Amino acid sequence: MSGRVLTGLMRWGAKEWAMTALAFVVICVVGLFATRGFAWGAQGDVLAVRFGADGDRTRVVIDLDKSAQGRVIDAGGEGRVVLALNGVAPGRGLNGGGSGLVRSYEVTSSGGSSRVQLELARGSEIERRFLLPPGDGVSHYRYVVDLKATGAAVRASTTPAPRPSAPPRRAERPLIVIDAGHGGNDPGASGARAQEKQVTLAAALALKTELEKNGRYRVRLTRSDDRYVDLYRRVSIARQSDADLFISLHADAGADPALRGASVYTLSEQGAGRAVREFTRGDNWHRELHLPGRDPSVDRILLDMTQRATQNRSAQFARVLLTHLEGSDQPLLRRSHRDAGLAVLLAPDVPAVLLEMGFITNPEDERLLTDERARRRLMKSVADGIDRYFREPSAPMMTASNTGATG
Repeated sequence: MSGRVLTGLMRWGAKEWAMTALAFVVICVVGLFATRGFAWGAQGDVLAVRFGADGDRTRVVIDLDKSAQGRVIDAGGEGRVVLALNGVAPGRGLNGGGSGLVRSYEVTSSGGSSRVQLELARGSEIERRFLLPPGDGVSHYRYVVDLKATGAAVRASTTPAPRPSAPPRRAERPLIVIDAGHGGNDPGASGARAQEKQVTLAAALALKTELEKNGRYRVRLTRSDDRYVDLYRRVSIARQSDADLFISLHADAGADPALRGASVYTLSEQGAGRAVREFTRGDNWHRELHLPGRDPSVDRILLDMTQRATQNRSAQFARVLLTHLEGSDQPLLRRSHRDAGLAVLLAPDVPAVLLEMGFITNPEDERLLTDERARRRLMKSVADGIDRYFREPSAPMMTASNTGATG
C-alpha cells in the first residue's frame, strides 16, 4: 500500500505539488486564526481603572469587558494592595496616578490573569470588594474595591506620597433641622385624646428650645405651626440649609393598645437605591452635591461614597440617641433601631433619623407625649444625644448594615 502511494507521489507534476503546498499554507493559517479566535473569545480585557475618594475611604473601580474572579494577593500590609483578576487580560497595560488612599496603580499580565497593583499613599486595608454586572446604563462589568484608612505607616517609597488635604473646618455652629411629622390636613395617628400632628409640633418646639439653651447649635424647623409640608420639601429644606443633622419626630400607632416604646429609623439599603435613582433623575444632580461633573461615572462613584458615609453617620447617631433614651428610662421597643425607605430619610448627604417617640395608641405613652414636663424630659434626652454625637465625632462608628430589621 505504501509503495503504491509513493509511486503516485513520484508521478506528480509541478502543478500538483504547488496546489498541495498552497492547501497546507491555508490550513495552517486557518488553524492559527481559529486558535487565536478561541483564546480572544474566552478572555476579555481590563478596560480602565477609576477612583473616587472621600476622606478616609477610596473606591477603586476596574472596568472589564468580561466577568472576572478576583483574588487578594496582598491586602495592604506592605504599603500596597495586589489583586489577581482571573479570566481577563491586562489589555494595553494600564498604569498611572491614583487618588485618595492610592498613590499609583499598574495593571500587568500574570500567567492567565491580570495583576492589579495599587501603591498606597496612606496605611489602608480592603473594606469590601465585589463584581457589578452590566446595568444602570453601564454596558460593561466593574470590579469594585473599597479601601479604608487604618492609620498604619506605609513603607518607604521612591515616590513621595501626596499630603492628604484636611477637610475644611466649619466656621459656623452645627445646624440641626427638626421636622415635626404630619400637620395641616394630615393629622397622622390618633390616640384617645390627641393627634400625632399636635404632639410632634409640641416636641419639635421643645427640642428647639433645649438645643438653643447652650448656644452651640443653629436650629431650623420644617414647620412651626399647624400646616402640611410635603415630604420631599422637608428633605429639601435640610439639604438647601446645608444641615449637619436632620431629625424627624413622630408618634407610632398599633392595633394592640398594650404596645408601647420608642424606636429610631435610619435609611434601609433598598431606600438607598431608591434615593440614588430619584436623585440622579435630573441632568444637573452632580452640581447639587458639588461634584466635578467632568465624568458621570466618577460622579456616581462619589455619590455612592457620600451616601454610604451619610448612612454610617446616621446609624452612629441612632445608636447614640437610643443610648441616651434608654439612660433616661424612656421605654423602647424590643428592636429599637430599625431601617426603612422613608421619604424623609432620602437625602444622600445629610445624616438623618426618624424618631418614633412612643405609641399614641398606648394610654401611658399618650399621657407622656401630651404631658409638658414628660415631653420636655424626653427632648432633653434627645438633645443630650445630639450633644454627644457632635462632641465625639471620632467615636467608633456603627455601619449602616448593622441596623436592625423592620418589623
